[in-house]
Amino acid sequence: ILMFLAITVAITSCKSEFERIRASNNAPLMLEKAYGYYESKDWDKAQILFESALNYYRARQEAEKLYFHYAYTFYHMNQYILAGNYFKNFSNTFTNSPFREEALFMVAFSEYTQSTTYRLDQTHTYKAIDGFQLFANTYPNSEKVEDCNRLIDELRNKLEKKAFYQAQLYFDLKDYRAAVISFENLLQDFPETKQADKVRYMITNAAYSLADLSIYEKQVERFKETIKYADIFLEKFPGSEYKNEVNGLRKQAEAQLKQFE
Repeated sequence: ILMFLAITVAITSCKSEFERIRASNNAPLMLEKAYGYYESKDWDKAQILFESALNYYRARQEAEKLYFHYAYTFYHMNQYILAGNYFKNFSNTFTNSPFREEALFMVAFSEYTQSTTYRLDQTHTYKAIDGFQLFANTYPNSEKVEDCNRLIDELRNKLEKKAFYQAQLYFDLKDYRAAVISFENLLQDFPETKQADKVRYMITNAAYSLADLSIYEKQVERFKETIKYADIFLEKFPGSEYKNEVNGLRKQAEAQLKQFE
């Protein structure tokens, strides 16, 4: 019982101290204690006191460091949208600050933390890529540029995966025209893709399926397109694992054309 009472008194005392500081209107004291809470990773209390002191120090020299740490409290509390906004405001306001480089990086990194799985909306992924690119252009000699390039590659791989997933979905739904267009767009948007042979195989496959299901008047043209796609594949990837499948599709397209002749 005594131990419980002692803990209760201690908790009440700490809470009373924080509330007393918060209600004191003593900006220097609030700022001092805010940094103390920040160092002890008590982000919630630090954020509240930073915010309370912010109006007092807004046009003063202390505002720069205060605002920078205030932005970080949102990041540490997983409030990434707010964190990104505050880091962006900081970088736009304190353009000559030694903290600006890190703040600009954190604008992009806050977006990166919100990038979802490739099956979902990729708005934050695009914003993160733009942010990392902006940082690399602004601070080309920064040590963080290497991290930016690595993270951009990671995010672009996710976008490529989503593009392939969408094109494959069109194919599975038998919307072969949309599948052809989507796979071609993938190659255009991600020319460095490591699965270019698979993508071109899927283009040939979708083109043949489209021709096979087309009305009589359009089949000749579309079987010829299938052969064109197959020839591009065979020229670019003579050693691909999909070579036999593409050869088979080409022969089937030729056989169909002979019937028209």
